[in-house]
Amino acid sequence: MQKIIKQAVVAAGVSLVALTSVTPADAVSAPLSESRIVSHFDAAQGQLPENVVIGRHGSVYVTFAAARQVARVDRNGTTQILATLPAPADGGAGTPVLGFALTTGLARTDDGSLYVLYATGTSELTGLWRLKPGQDKAERIAALPADGLPNGLAYDSRTHAFYITDSVLGTVWSVPLKGGKATPWSTAPELAVGGFLGANGIRVHRGALWVTNLDQGTVLSFPLRNGHRGGTPSIRATGLEGIDDFAFTGRGNELIATLNGPNKVVRVTSGGASSTVLNAYDGLQNPSSVAVDGQNVYVTNSAYRTATDPNLLRAKLDRLGR
Repeated sequence: MQKIIKQAVVAAGVSLVALTSVTPADAVSAPLSESRIVSHFDAAQGQLPENVVIGRHGSVYVTFAAARQVARVDRNGTTQILATLPAPADGGAGTPVLGFALTTGLARTDDGSLYVLYATGTSELTGLWRLKPGQDKAERIAALPADGLPNGLAYDSRTHAFYITDSVLGTVWSVPLKGGKATPWSTAPELAVGGFLGANGIRVHRGALWVTNLDQGTVLSFPLRNGHRGGTPSIRATGLEGIDDFAFTGRGNELIATLNGPNKVVRVTSGGASSTVLNAYDGLQNPSSVAVDGQNVYVTNSAYRTATDPNLLRAKLDRLGR
């Protein structure tokens, strides 16, 4: 496992910018406050949290990338492993860019089922997996290309379809809720890789599909049209180096985004302006994902490059903040 973690650190270091030292005077929080780490994870066991979604009763669900696991973290910070996905025969050495098998995007539907993306570099295992409530074994419901890196996952309850970003192939895939064949929904050049990883985070919001591009530092939006491929995207924000995942705050198109390499969480206004709201002083360790639940903002810190303290952080969102 230590070898896998070292691979993750080296791979992240290929493109992501170096971290800078942070002092208390540098910390910027508004409109977030009361940030604190609610759970620390075990890096030696591969518990590098990649994605987070909201559960019930103050709990959240996370994927542990290098451990190939889906876990639940309750409101007290206690972690329960729900399922471990099967390891490929080569350990995932053929996984593009990263060289190890990893669980990535996560989504939860109203019936409590969890859906997780798995990248392995093998045609037998790479794809979208489903974990039903009360079960401890997930099943693959859609295959995805072994030479790709499925990363971000979003569910559209209106059309009963999943949308998946592929960070290597520069593609957004569409998969029906029941599973089946993955269809390329968009291969727009704005999704392309620029040296490391391209299309990354993804959300359905106000009749559009919003996507980030890590290499290009952008936030994009595609109009959602029934039965059609994605059209030309609109560029909503630029200059966000190392942008990974994001979540909307509930104020129009304002969003909170994680910048993995720069070790920051930023607020992006509806007009595209950005400002730092959390940094390393707040406990960030290569933030990879964010979820908003009312006034609670959860951030997973993967520690891909810091290799120090993978954790789950929670902060309060000031809804009157400007």
